[in-house]
Amino acid sequence: MVVGAGVAGLCVALAAAPRPVILVSRSRGPSGTASAMAQGGIAAAVGPGDEAVCHAADTLVAGACHNDVGAVLDLALSAPGAIDWLVSLGVPFDRGSNGMLSLGREGGHDRARIVHAGGDATGREIMKVLCTAVFASSHVHWLAGNTLEAIGLSAGGRVAAVRVRDSAGRVEPLQAADLVLATGGIGGLFTCTTNPEGSDGAGLALALAAGAKGRDLEFIQWHPTAFAVPSGRHLPLITEALRGAGAELVDDEGNRLMRGTHPLGDLAPRDVVARCLWRHRQAGRRVWLDARKLLEPAWHQFPGVLATCAEQGIDPRRELIPVTPAVHFHMGGIAVDPQGNSNLPGLHAVGEVACSGVHGANRLASNSLLEGVVCGHALGARLGKSGGRGGSAARWVDAGAVPTPAVGRSLSAMLTDALGPLRSGRTLAAAVDAIGADPAMACSWQGRLALRMLVPALARTRSLGAHFRVDSAANHNIRQGIETDAYGEIA
Repeated sequence: MVVGAGVAGLCVALAAAPRPVILVSRSRGPSGTASAMAQGGIAAAVGPGDEAVCHAADTLVAGACHNDVGAVLDLALSAPGAIDWLVSLGVPFDRGSNGMLSLGREGGHDRARIVHAGGDATGREIMKVLCTAVFASSHVHWLAGNTLEAIGLSAGGRVAAVRVRDSAGRVEPLQAADLVLATGGIGGLFTCTTNPEGSDGAGLALALAAGAKGRDLEFIQWHPTAFAVPSGRHLPLITEALRGAGAELVDDEGNRLMRGTHPLGDLAPRDVVARCLWRHRQAGRRVWLDARKLLEPAWHQFPGVLATCAEQGIDPRRELIPVTPAVHFHMGGIAVDPQGNSNLPGLHAVGEVACSGVHGANRLASNSLLEGVVCGHALGARLGKSGGRGGSAARWVDAGAVPTPAVGRSLSAMLTDALGPLRSGRTLAAAVDAIGADPAMACSWQGRLALRMLVPALARTRSLGAHFRVDSAANHNIRQGIETDAYGEIA
């Protein structure tokens, strides 16, 4: 059983053939997932002179060398093959007049190595092809309109069954010899996120409640350029590739915000840019992305940005785009080994809900779709060779109570303040104390998950990657001794 129908979940389902797969998801088709919304592309060392070791090096620097080096090397080495596999399925990656793949550049990469499709519609194009392949696969039964409610464990503590709830509220128990969670991120727990509705960490919370171990839960990536919709929570993303094409971050007076802050300027790694913009907005000022200098041919690569801006009444070719940092990706998750296994027998995880250590303390741009394809395909192929059926559940585990809307809003505001791009021991401790003092919050599954992120963030007193402590004595060097031009941040 695979829960989640983003890129990672679909790749698991496809690669598991001929073993029967039940695919559980809220929706059926390419929409409604973070994967479908991914604009940047897939990082892969496929360009002239590029090598997997260079891709791996950039990944390690971005992750502050908190990464699992073996996982990073495996990912980078597997990237070209993942592109070839997607091409064989029919993904229409963008190509130049010479037929070669068009490559873009994003923050943290030392060169252009981002493979994209439909300009800034890479995720959507990949999802369309994967969904078509799943629809045509006789071994996959897609159970759409359902959510995972509980995990059934055998007397020996192994996954044996699940309970799913459909849109009408009907609950059904299903046997599951192997359960793969591909349920995405946690952005819905915060006041602003680029994640879609439903990316609220429910899968992660359920796995932790069932006894799975978590890893690196304090590391949360904020994307610096979400469209600043005044009253929005789930904000449209303005792709980093726009800055790669020449757009600049400016203040109300048109001053470049990243000038003098970092050697790579507007193409500094995401956590660096997000902190700069967060400071600016916390001071009550606005932030803009100025793309007016881009020539008309360049805009052909950004149909999604043009459509998003048009929906908000803005023409980015002539007007500034209002942007803000927003929760984008969770580097932490269910702790898994290189094969995607958790410590709970029968429970596997892949994609954003999982943590193999590949992203370290901060994910490198365009490594997320890559992780979903590479790790999803490998996990599916491995599980496809095993057999067995689920059994009877000796006990059922759910994530916990759902808080009232008022409690949920209070928790979201608290988490945004405490686990933002800039953190302090004072705000982290205050959030932990506030949850503990409110029984309704402490007993809810969101409150329990929040504590699992807050407690290690409070314990990690020195800055590292996306975890930036303003009260740390070492803010000038947050890369574990890494001294490179890419991370010459002025704190």
